[in-house]
Amino acid sequence: MKPSTSRRGFLQAGLALPVAGLAARASVGKAIVESTSLAASPSPDSSPQLSYRLLGKTGLKVTSVGFGCMITSDASVIERGADIGITYFDTARSYQHGNNERMVGAAIKRKRKDLVLSSKSDGRNKAELLNDLDTSLRELGTDFLDVWYLHGRDRTSDVSDEMFEAQQVAKQQGKTRFTGVSTHKPKDMIPFLVKKNAVDVVLITYNFTMDKGMGEVIEQASEAGMGVVAMKVMAGGYRPGNPRRAFYPQLSKPGALLAALKWVLKNPKVNTTIPSMTDMDQLAENLKAMAGPFTQVEEKLLAQQLEHIAPFYCRMCGECDGACSQGLPVADLLRYLTYADGYGQFSLGRERFLALPQEITAVRCRDCASCTVSCPYGVQVASRVARAQELFA
Repeated sequence: MKPSTSRRGFLQAGLALPVAGLAARASVGKAIVESTSLAASPSPDSSPQLSYRLLGKTGLKVTSVGFGCMITSDASVIERGADIGITYFDTARSYQHGNNERMVGAAIKRKRKDLVLSSKSDGRNKAELLNDLDTSLRELGTDFLDVWYLHGRDRTSDVSDEMFEAQQVAKQQGKTRFTGVSTHKPKDMIPFLVKKNAVDVVLITYNFTMDKGMGEVIEQASEAGMGVVAMKVMAGGYRPGNPRRAFYPQLSKPGALLAALKWVLKNPKVNTTIPSMTDMDQLAENLKAMAGPFTQVEEKLLAQQLEHIAPFYCRMCGECDGACSQGLPVADLLRYLTYADGYGQFSLGRERFLALPQEITAVRCRDCASCTVSCPYGVQVASRVARAQELFA
């Protein structure tokens, strides 16, 4: 493969230029945060205040607000994010049937050497993983990733020594600098990964709806020198302007999503975040999270937001695992529904639903006399899962 780039290549005022993610030096586990105003192309949002943190023991310095590219379809938004100074960009082999990596690669091409780029593989054995990695590198137009994740591993049984071996092979070949695991259930996965001491970074679901125990496992990861990246930071992303807003008019609380992002950033052990950004307005809004601390006003706003979304939003606490008499993966189905109703990404939700085994997709909640699942947080499980079946089946 012909390389297209070279391998050489919280909040205090300071630097005048974006900091290259490959140059930081600091002791393991010590958070360093710096901020800067950048002069980019003229526009009202061209000089946002950016903050930086170290990504665990990797030594990479990344903006505390990164760019989650999963549902982005406009390359100019990604390019603009890089020009403004965001340094962490996240994609995956499976996003948009592989097209997302190609778009991301084209959008960041001019600034690749200054950025921290991560991707993920769904591969279930060494050969599949390494094949996915080669495809990712080709589509992204780069000869290495900064972080390469095992994608969506929500149970400890979802990872194996063979998978970790594949990541080490990739490291030895210079195809990835660091390795990681992404998970929606960090309370199970983080202790396991810390004990295995096999990866450098963990990408986790983390937002204001989750219980205090999440802080403890994040601390555990940090103490082990593991980088911590937060996803699902908007707790469903019920954003004004969503084409499905009419279905959830009461969930569009002005300012709630910015407050949700700031809530995550107030934890110094979270090194960066990957909120979705689909347009310039969303990009500008998310950048504001680095400009100031989380306030009491925002805390009250999130309390209201939590009350509004409680019947709809699954916190992925794991309490419903195994509770469905029909064997349905309830949390997964609710997450797929959030893709459609929260993010406005119907096709993504349906794609994930249809990838489930046929014996799961064939089940209909309406055929049960009563639901055996009771959510401790008040999610209307039976009606929500039935809605997922209605939308996606």
